[in-house]
Amino acid sequence: MTPARPALGTATIALAILFNLPYALLAASFDYPAILRHPPAEVLARFGEGGAGLVLTWYAFALAALALTPLSVGLAITPRRLAEQPALAASAALVGALAGLTQAIGLMRWVFVVPELARTAVSGAPTDAAVAGHAFAVIHAYGGAAIGEHLGQLLTALFVALLAIIQWREGRRTAAALGLLTAPLLVLGTGEGLMLALGRDGETFALLTIAGFLGLTVWLIATGLGLLRRG
Repeated sequence: MTPARPALGTATIALAILFNLPYALLAASFDYPAILRHPPAEVLARFGEGGAGLVLTWYAFALAALALTPLSVGLAITPRRLAEQPALAASAALVGALAGLTQAIGLMRWVFVVPELARTAVSGAPTDAAVAGHAFAVIHAYGGAAIGEHLGQLLTALFVALLAIIQWREGRRTAAALGLLTAPLLVLGTGEGLMLALGRDGETFALLTIAGFLGLTVWLIATGLGLLRRG
């Protein structure tokens, strides 16, 4: 056992828990993610009511997503894996790092872009409010739905699948099975944004996304516990 293994296991379990804390706070205080299906003017008004506390909650959510970037490298790469299955290990590390980065970029719009739009929508002239609402819709469609929720989620699913394959080959079948069940749910969940872009209802896919991230939580905990037990 290397000294880093129990620390990595603890960090993995911590991320699984900490990622869900801001999500729960946003669900309670901002009606997230259901609020995203409301008109932009209503979303901006609710956001403005949240004040600094809501902005900081989004910031914590983005940092939790970004933490996947270094963690995925630590989870994927070991000297043994680089010797025995280098392509899988390197691919998992790269994809996981990109997954954390893209999801964090998508979430950061709530910290650095949406507050100004909300202020304009609430205190500006009707014309300014309309422009702010339109700008929010465009930024949400690109920065949120396309980059964070679609691309980021696809990369997360691929990272989970690649690392689960590695776990299966190493005999860690429970964690591997959880990962291989979680990855397809995350992929299917990305259909929500695509359906909305086509003007159709994506609510079913939204439920799959929730199931996928619950699976991701369980898989991370199982992976972390496996690292601790191996110690």
